[in-house]
Amino acid sequence: MKKILVTGGAGFIGSALVEGLAVEKENKIVIIDNYSTGSVAKIPKSVHRNIKSIKADVNDFREMEGIFYSNNFDYVFHYAAMVGVKRTLANPVGVLNDIDGIKNILSLSKNTGVQRVFYSSSSEVYGEPVEYPQNEHTTPLNSRLPYAIVKNVGEAFFKSYHKEYGLDYTIFRLFNTYGPKQSVDFVMSRFIAAAMNNKDITIYGEGNQTRTFCYVHDNIAAMMSAFYNDKIVNDVANIGNDEETTILDLAKIIIRLTNSSSKIIHLPALEEGDMTRRRPDITKMKSLLEHDLTPLETGIRDTITHQQFL
Repeated sequence: MKKILVTGGAGFIGSALVEGLAVEKENKIVIIDNYSTGSVAKIPKSVHRNIKSIKADVNDFREMEGIFYSNNFDYVFHYAAMVGVKRTLANPVGVLNDIDGIKNILSLSKNTGVQRVFYSSSSEVYGEPVEYPQNEHTTPLNSRLPYAIVKNVGEAFFKSYHKEYGLDYTIFRLFNTYGPKQSVDFVMSRFIAAAMNNKDITIYGEGNQTRTFCYVHDNIAAMMSAFYNDKIVNDVANIGNDEETTILDLAKIIIRLTNSSSKIIHLPALEEGDMTRRRPDITKMKSLLEHDLTPLETGIRDTITHQQFL
């Protein structure tokens, strides 16, 4: 039996991970979420009844201490964080407070015998990249925004705890993930929601900035492969797709697939936080998967079919 903690387990990616882990009846999963952005509706229903949810704040050491010492976790997935470009730009101090949560998770994991801690980092640590594709070990990290800085600091904490205390870790740098149950704070879900309601789709600038969109099922499959097969141990892996799409083309694809009458409206470019290009080296991720990555239009169609923007 594996006792697993998933912080942020009521969020989009966290809840999808919990759903995947819960398939194995021997896994006993505890979700911690403060529901600032997560939703009870996202928590999956398990046929094995092996999921328990606790409302708590990872940034509060006393709350976390009681949970850790009463459960004796074997593994921890730390996915709780303030996310979203606009939200994090508007709440820079709140973002920085997430460093407390990182320290709490690592300190308590070290002291309670956790075997490995998995950390949800972000492509934002790369800042405006100087190399394409962005490789985990050759691209300089030039993050400047509070969210990116926290993720970068978090990575340093995980590596330092391994070096000093022997606590094993895996760092996933996530690139734009999308799929059913994603909130409308993000570009893919926002565009789909607008198109399905024939509302204008707004784009910052000309829309020539590129992103690589990873369907959530591919993301979770890679993470669970790393977990079950003891891969990416004390290492970092980009988790995403390597097919670049401009934001303007994304809007056009979604309008076509939804047969929408939405119009594309261009707004002034953001002053900060909207990087011009993203394309990861996903060699490590592909080594984790036993299937090809989901094509963009296939993933969008599936998201449209099963959309629940929570």
